[in-house]
Amino acid sequence: MFTDSHTHLNDAQFAADLPAVLTRARDAGVKRFIVPATSRNDWARTAELAAPDILPAFGIHPWFAHTAQTDDFAVLHDYLAHHPQAAVGEIGLDYRMARNDAARQIQIGVLNRQLAIAADLRRFVILHNVRASAALCAALKPHAPLAGIVHAFSGSIEEAQAFIRAGLFIGIGSLLLNPAAKKVRAAAQQLPLSSVVLETDSPFMLGTARNEPANTAAVAAAFCRLRGISPAALSAATEANINRLWPPPAPHTGQAA
Repeated sequence: MFTDSHTHLNDAQFAADLPAVLTRARDAGVKRFIVPATSRNDWARTAELAAPDILPAFGIHPWFAHTAQTDDFAVLHDYLAHHPQAAVGEIGLDYRMARNDAARQIQIGVLNRQLAIAADLRRFVILHNVRASAALCAALKPHAPLAGIVHAFSGSIEEAQAFIRAGLFIGIGSLLLNPAAKKVRAAAQQLPLSSVVLETDSPFMLGTARNEPANTAAVAAAFCRLRGISPAALSAATEANINRLWPPPAPHTGQAA
């Protein structure tokens, strides 16, 4: 069993055939799904997907930080209050998109507002990070301890270790299927299993082809080949990690009154 810790099931690309997408995933052994939003525009759709095996996350992606309105943060708080297990995400920093200091300060401001909400409500965070590792680590410090995932990791093992020291898990995803992705493959070979979760970032990351959460199984197989471990060992480790963020329901005792 695996969990896709980052799949945009709320994306329009899945609107026409989502039940079939989920069936293919479950047939591939992918049984749980964490679905991050990217802006207020998709929070309602994300909330509609909530189910025992689908965990929503609500947040403002750094690409949309410049569009954030003051009342968005109160609405975000309300969505999280109505979904007691939901995470805060997808949030973070993207310095490839924000190339000047003014744009970066907007992203940092929006990120800090959301980190404060996550800390207040004791929710885990799903972090987007592109060329901003040092700034992201610095932003996290005032809100520590915060649990969460640095998703779609593509950096060095040193960057991964900094995030692990901050209490975060490292999301290894579809980039691992690219033999040319040397940094992420090197990191995957060295990361402690106690810090790894798997993801697809579907429907994205596969060029012109639509990615699906079923491909979590392909990511897992690639990881197992790199590490020389069994799928069962990887499943045990990554599911234990996910359970620390998203605890499974307590078993029903069935005792009579």
